[in-house]
Amino acid sequence: MNNLIMIKYGELTTKKANRKLFINTLTQNIEKMLSNENIEIRKDQVRMFIKCKNANKIVSKLQKIFGIHSIVIAYKVNNNIEDVLKKSLEIMDKNKQTFKVVTKRADKNYPVHSMEYSRRLGGLILKNSNFKVDVHNPDITLTVEIRNEGTFVYVDEIKGAGGYPVSVAGKGLLMLSGGIDSPVAGYLTLKRGVNVECMYFESPPHTSKEAQNKVLKLASILNEYSGKIKVHIVPFTKIQEAIFKNCPDIYMITIMRRMMYRIAALYAEKIGAKILINGESIGQVASQTLDSMVCINSVTNIPVIRPVACFDKLEIIDIAKKINTYETSILPYEDCCTVFVPKHPVIKPEIEKCINYEQNFDYQTLIEDAINNIKTVTNFKEEEFQDLL
Repeated sequence: MNNLIMIKYGELTTKKANRKLFINTLTQNIEKMLSNENIEIRKDQVRMFIKCKNANKIVSKLQKIFGIHSIVIAYKVNNNIEDVLKKSLEIMDKNKQTFKVVTKRADKNYPVHSMEYSRRLGGLILKNSNFKVDVHNPDITLTVEIRNEGTFVYVDEIKGAGGYPVSVAGKGLLMLSGGIDSPVAGYLTLKRGVNVECMYFESPPHTSKEAQNKVLKLASILNEYSGKIKVHIVPFTKIQEAIFKNCPDIYMITIMRRMMYRIAALYAEKIGAKILINGESIGQVASQTLDSMVCINSVTNIPVIRPVACFDKLEIIDIAKKINTYETSILPYEDCCTVFVPKHPVIKPEIEKCINYEQNFDYQTLIEDAINNIKTVTNFKEEEFQDLL
C-alpha cells in the first residue's frame, strides 16, 4: 500500500464524552462504504489514517461520508527537517510560484515550536527551489503535522461532507416522493447523523412503474451517502380511490396526506424510527400552509422533521443539483401526490371537517391492509433505471 489518506473529524471533536462513539461509528461507516477496497484503517481521537492503493478513487467515496470535515493525501516521513524538506519539494507543484508553510505540532515534546519550524522550513525551501513566499495568498499551502509517530506532509485539503456519522442519532422514516424537495430533506437529515429509511406511496394504475423506478433511483443516490437505505413501498390505490369517491375535492389532498401520515407513523413504530421526515416547504403548495400542516399533523404524535421548511425553491434546487438528484427529480412521471389534484385545494383546512369526511369510508381497515402489503426494496439495480435517464 503506497497511499496514505488522513481524515480530519471537524464537528465530531466537539462531542467530548461521546467522541469515541462518533469516531467508531464513522469508522464502521467507512468500512461499509469501502468494503470492496483494500484498505487499512488506524484512528485516534484527532485523526484517522487510511492506507490504500488508489487514493484518488478512495477520496471520491470518502467525500460522501458524513462525519468527515476534510481529507488529505498525506506523506509520512521521519521527524527531522531534512526528510520533511525532501518530501515537501517532491509534492509541491513546480508550476506554482508562491507558498507558505503551516506547522501543527501535535507532539508537544518536539523541541521546535510551530512558528519557528515553519520559518526554518520555509527558509530551506527558498534556498533549494525557485518558489517565493506569500503568507497572504499563496499558490501552495504546505502543511506539516508533527506527531509522535512521525511527521505528515501534505499540500491539498479536500472538503468533506461534514455533519455527523449516519446512525449516531437514531433512525427516521423519510416520506420520499419523486419530487425535488424530499430527496434534499433526506440528504440533510442524513447529514445530522440520522439513519434514514424511505416510504413511497404508489397508486397503480394511476401511477406508473416508471414513477416507482424514479423514486428508487433517487433512493440509490441517497444511498451513496448512507449505505443503509431501504425503501418501503405502500400500496395506496384503494385509499386514494376511497378519498376521491367520498370526500369533497377541495379536501382530497389534505385527507390524503392525513392518511399517509397515519401509515408512516404506524410503520415508523414498527421499524423503530423515532421521527418522520418530509420535504415540505412552508407555503409552497396548498398542503404546506401552516394551517394545512397543523391539520395534517394532528393525526400523529410522532415528531415530524421538515429540513427544507424555511428554504425557498431555488435554494432547494441548488442542493438537489449539488447532490445529483435534480435531473432525476424533474423526470415527468407522476406520483400519487400529483394525481386527483383539484383545481382549488383548501389552504385553511379544518380538522373537524376532515374527521367528518373521513367517517364516510372505513379508512382504518384500508390502512391496515396497506401496511400488511408493504414491499421493501434494499438493493438498487442500476439496470432498472437506465430507461429513465
